[in-house]
Amino acid sequence: MKNIRKEILVWIRLGSLVIIWVGVLLVSNVPLAINWEAIKKLPDVITIYVFLVLIFTKWAWRFPIFKGWLIPFPDLEGTWKGAIQSTWVDFSNGQKVPAKAVTLVIKQTFSSISCVMYTAESDSYSTTAQINEDDESGVFRLSYNYTNRPRANVRDGSAIHDGAAILKIILEPDKKLEGEYWTSRKTTGDISVKFISRKLTQNFE
Repeated sequence: MKNIRKEILVWIRLGSLVIIWVGVLLVSNVPLAINWEAIKKLPDVITIYVFLVLIFTKWAWRFPIFKGWLIPFPDLEGTWKGAIQSTWVDFSNGQKVPAKAVTLVIKQTFSSISCVMYTAESDSYSTTAQINEDDESGVFRLSYNYTNRPRANVRDGSAIHDGAAILKIILEPDKKLEGEYWTSRKTTGDISVKFISRKLTQNFE
């Protein structure tokens, strides 16, 4: 996941160090000049800088002020609800199976993202996940690989399997994820979920 615009980051790092150094010198009543007294304050400057970096990567990267120009990807963390519709057709009657209600829970940090999808019959856990931006259209997509573990009482007809999904990220006017999935059982389908809450649920509700 491309989590920061590196071309801007270089200037931000340099500017931050200079500003912190000037601030430390002013607080310490040290003249603003490159001399031994100023150099002795560098350990304090580095300590403050590291502290600010930790705050940024832990919480501040989510702030709207950083979106777009510094943090290119959207914040998707939370609980999403919707449905999946398989393309599989029951050959006994020629009809598609009904859509299944799903709960998708996304956990996201500055440097990683993971997905868990719950249904009434199974849980799916991502093994890899990332957000990509289309260079041409600027559209963001969430893609992930997962392992699905059906409940023990339905495994006769639905075995443990692997799969992958690619979901288009829609932020306006409502936050939605729409796309498709495919599995190692050679099944495919569509996924559509809407953002519900920042709360991270732990089961299918």
